[in-house]
Amino acid sequence: MRLAGSTVILALVLGAASAPAQESPGVMPAPAQPAATPKPVHVAPRAKIAKSSAGTAAPKITAPATVPATIHATTPAKSTVAVAEPAKLDVATEPAIPDSERVKIQSALFWSGDFTGSIGAEDPFSAAIRNYQRRAKSKITGVLSPAERTALLAAAQTHENEFGWTVVVDPATGVRIGLPLKLVSQARDTPRGTRWSSAHGEVQVETFRVKNPDLRLGAFFDQQKKEPASRKIETSALRDDDFVISGMQGLKKFTVRAHARDGEIRGVTVLFDQMMETIVAPAMAAMMSAFAPFPERALPFATTGKSVEYGTGLIVSRQGHIVTDSRLAAGCQVIVAAGLGDADRVAEDNDNGLALLRVYGPLKVTPVALLPDVSPKGDVTLIGIPDPKEQNGAKKLTEIKARLTQASGIELRQPVPMAGFSGAAAVDGQGQVLGIMEMRNFVLASTEPAAPPVHLVPTESIRNFLAAHGVTPVTQAGDAKSAVVAAVVRIICVRK
Repeated sequence: MRLAGSTVILALVLGAASAPAQESPGVMPAPAQPAATPKPVHVAPRAKIAKSSAGTAAPKITAPATVPATIHATTPAKSTVAVAEPAKLDVATEPAIPDSERVKIQSALFWSGDFTGSIGAEDPFSAAIRNYQRRAKSKITGVLSPAERTALLAAAQTHENEFGWTVVVDPATGVRIGLPLKLVSQARDTPRGTRWSSAHGEVQVETFRVKNPDLRLGAFFDQQKKEPASRKIETSALRDDDFVISGMQGLKKFTVRAHARDGEIRGVTVLFDQMMETIVAPAMAAMMSAFAPFPERALPFATTGKSVEYGTGLIVSRQGHIVTDSRLAAGCQVIVAAGLGDADRVAEDNDNGLALLRVYGPLKVTPVALLPDVSPKGDVTLIGIPDPKEQNGAKKLTEIKARLTQASGIELRQPVPMAGFSGAAAVDGQGQVLGIMEMRNFVLASTEPAAPPVHLVPTESIRNFLAAHGVTPVTQAGDAKSAVVAAVVRIICVRK
């Protein structure tokens, strides 16, 4: 582990965030400092709290004159520790808070500048609440009252709306990330992940995933320090399974965070022009708080507006009818069923997330059996064809283990990239089709989706959809699993 030179506020926050790359409770210590006394780092004073009409305090952030009217700059927290997940509190003194609520409270404490990390043996989450209560001149208990919680979350929601804040999972890498979409409104596919950027590239956020069991994290760390050649390193820290690098890249400040697990490396690179620091820095602490390379909590998937998008379809008739996710088939100038030819969009059922395609001409296809009275429950296997870049241009079928939850949700067993799996078949242990998988994209400024991000469209809905458009599904099953494999096809959507 190495730590070189002094750093700006952003690098201080991000450098301390290198440890909690996994979604795990509690706060992990920042990298150990060298014996030499580091240069002092100036931290701007915290934003003042203004009393609300109800007597509770709500954070009030004032933007400097240089900040655009639509985005107000906040003062970043003076922090030496950042966390990926909220800390667990003593259940004997703290009322049970749902995980989703705890995530939102912690994010709000970052926005307000109260989450400053662990002090001694004190729980960091409780310490942040005490900071908030102290500044609000409330009774200091370490536990938010209902009124305090409402005021804190309402103030944070205001800031999140101003930045266009949303927390999503990148389908190309599997990384969970928080995005200030009013700063980085442009999204594009990259060879290793996804890049979000401002209109002219002043701010860039790029995820990456490298799957190579032979690539050691230390070697990748050294490579990132040298590439591109314009990088000048100010801070770098390497651990057993993660690292952080910060410095200058040309005229931009940059930070790279990466984490290694199970033969792959996942991470994020953030770059921004120096002149944007006042605007960008407040969002960075919240962004790094939300970052998790191998997330366990399900969230909506980010959309990148790709000109060419890949998904999966299921052949349901010998006449060339295919069902897939309606979002995949929306807005396509050309739709191709790989190996079969161009496909026409025949019908849509947006309420159930279904699209009906058809390929014409002489075909030798084996449609999948859609049996009536199938009861979806328990463990399932998703069978689809990943995005070509996930398998070096190949189109090999991949199986992902999952389980069904309430409200027809699908919960993945492992946090894996889902690019290309929209419309994949969901089968039970006997190989019978339970339906197809629908991927839900993000809702702006929402950290808690109203519906499961991976959703099952059941066989019954598919059968009714087909019947409404004169397609009779096959009901006689042979070797169920083999029939499903034969009926799965890659769908390619070409947009403007």
